[in-house]
Amino acid sequence: MEEQKHWVHDYETLANCFVAVFEHYKKDEKRIFVIHELRNDFVEFTNFLRSNKKNKEWHISYNGISFDSQITEYILRENYVLSVMSPEDVARHIYLKAQETIERSNTRQWAEYSERNLTITQLDVFKLNHWDNPAKRSSLKWIQYSMDWHNLKEMPIHHATEIKTLEEIHMIIDYCINDVQSTKAIMKLSSKQIALRAQLTKEYKINLYSASEPKISKELFLYFLCEASGENKYDLRQQRTHRTSIKFKDLVLPYIKFETLPFQNLKKVFEEVVLNPENTKGGFKHSIKYKGVKTDFGLGGVHGARKSGVYKSENGMLIISSDVVSYYPNLAIRNGWAPAHLPKDIFCRQYEWFFNERVKIPKSDPRNYVYKIILNSTYGLSNDKHCYLYDPEFTMRITVNGQLSLMMLYERLAEEIPGCMPLMQNTDGVEMMIPEEHKQQYMDICADWENTTKLKLEHDEYSKMIIGDVNNYIAIPKDPKKEAKCKGRFEFKNLALHKNKSFLIIPQAIYNYFVNDIPPEKYLMENRNIFDYCGGVKATGAWDFQKISVVQAVADDYKDYTQDQKVSYLKANGWEQSWDDDNWVKSDAENKEANTGINTDSAFLHSIKKHAVINREKLQKTIRYYISEKGAKISKVNRNDLREIQIEAGPWLQTDFSKYEKKEWVEYGINDKFYLSKIYNEIHHVLPVPSNQYDLFED
Repeated sequence: MEEQKHWVHDYETLANCFVAVFEHYKKDEKRIFVIHELRNDFVEFTNFLRSNKKNKEWHISYNGISFDSQITEYILRENYVLSVMSPEDVARHIYLKAQETIERSNTRQWAEYSERNLTITQLDVFKLNHWDNPAKRSSLKWIQYSMDWHNLKEMPIHHATEIKTLEEIHMIIDYCINDVQSTKAIMKLSSKQIALRAQLTKEYKINLYSASEPKISKELFLYFLCEASGENKYDLRQQRTHRTSIKFKDLVLPYIKFETLPFQNLKKVFEEVVLNPENTKGGFKHSIKYKGVKTDFGLGGVHGARKSGVYKSENGMLIISSDVVSYYPNLAIRNGWAPAHLPKDIFCRQYEWFFNERVKIPKSDPRNYVYKIILNSTYGLSNDKHCYLYDPEFTMRITVNGQLSLMMLYERLAEEIPGCMPLMQNTDGVEMMIPEEHKQQYMDICADWENTTKLKLEHDEYSKMIIGDVNNYIAIPKDPKKEAKCKGRFEFKNLALHKNKSFLIIPQAIYNYFVNDIPPEKYLMENRNIFDYCGGVKATGAWDFQKISVVQAVADDYKDYTQDQKVSYLKANGWEQSWDDDNWVKSDAENKEANTGINTDSAFLHSIKKHAVINREKLQKTIRYYISEKGAKISKVNRNDLREIQIEAGPWLQTDFSKYEKKEWVEYGINDKFYLSKIYNEIHHVLPVPSNQYDLFED
């Protein structure tokens, strides 16, 4: 990006008011425009937009290509008509255009103005990060939460509201400024990705400024295929191979052979599958139990893990991890597979070229990352009906043989190495515990497998594996220079922003317990980052969040009840006396034996909870909170049927922390018991408490 005045921006369109906030992408310089009867900046705003166009200044936004840029284009194209209107009418016309734009997006129609036809160049961090993908879809508020933004502020005024005061306008401006500054922060976090896309755009003359990784893969592979084949881009984009059915038996490679009955049966199960690619939901699932490990197979890959526990390289045992290098791409490359509608020799030659070039280039070179994107995304795009690479048989050929080939390696290692203990298998690799003296035999089997499959394995050794299950584990490399691998619930470093990072203190403490022998209590005492204690939740549709707090636990009517009145109240409200006059049980209780009840005062207080004075406060749709000793209950409440779901079940109270406040640690009132209970639940899942320890809790 050249040193120009590019602008991060955000628009708010209300029934009779339009607000635009721009901030320089590097400096604090701002431009604020309002179109309303109390303040009319229409001329200044359109002059600013013309200046952006003239000086080739970019607009940087969150979801701007689908929304803000459409408004910009409308204003520029309809400038003559709008310029003779009153500010009230201009704002209303913009509002109607905004609602039309949102409706087009909601109904998955193409935007009125395509990106290539926009007057001002756009950089959309929403699209760039692929947060428009259903699996990663994230609002700006959610990303604000994920990056610990100081204020998860939502629009304080509904878009259909008639704005009447300057105070309301200033509220909208403040909201816009918060959104702009958080978008600017996302832009900075994405700086390497932006620089890469600028470089690719310049090199290949394809607009990739706001392209997601799959789009980069799609566009560059298309570019190279057209260069190699001489085909026209438009013609190639229209091509697909549609299938009515796929017989797995026709896909299995000739070298797939097994020696044991469980895997011979597995191969038969695969070969019996006839898949309808138009409806793959539940299309194939199968599991086997072998050597103490349950392994699951599906359309996408294989996963299996030994029972939860801590496995160490000690007492003459090694933990070896073996992963297939660029597994799915190389299966296609080594076996000469291609989508049926593409020239096989050209596709395979180009695909292999990407792989070979990546091997030559250091990881620090941006091209290494680009080739990695192309290699990995091509497999996924072959199952995308909207892509010119679409051929579901190509996809299934890779996944079927990927699973069966890996199981050939798994079977040989487990069968031929004395004392071998399988720990884990996933889509592209295995982890095994073997006696140290059989390491060379392990490597020889792997080399033989490589020779058969023409694929390559990379090996590593772990000093320890902490396994919760197949999706949740920690692997500690023997080499202290290498980083530990944390997956699933145990993951806490460098999380992708679309993921839920709630209560990071929990996986951090678990990691330090298992890896560094730090007791959770000590770790909590040492970690004073309030954001690590926070969780995030979002409500959609008819659901809202409410903060529910008890204003008065005992209503005035019951404050001065005598003991006799309490007894009468209990008898009239579903209680009865048990073995003593001061011992009460519920009338419908299953077990009414002696010593199971509670005294009169406790039963009375429990019974009159329903009469307590409660305050309900509506919260915003995305909130950040932590568990506190003194707080309130936050529940998700359905506006239609009034159903309530507590965001944290049980006795735990929460404090809404959507707006950051710096305090002395003790003032936050963190409830350590909640976090410790969660931490120890995970620890005991991995290392169950020995049965004799439960004796400690018996009388």
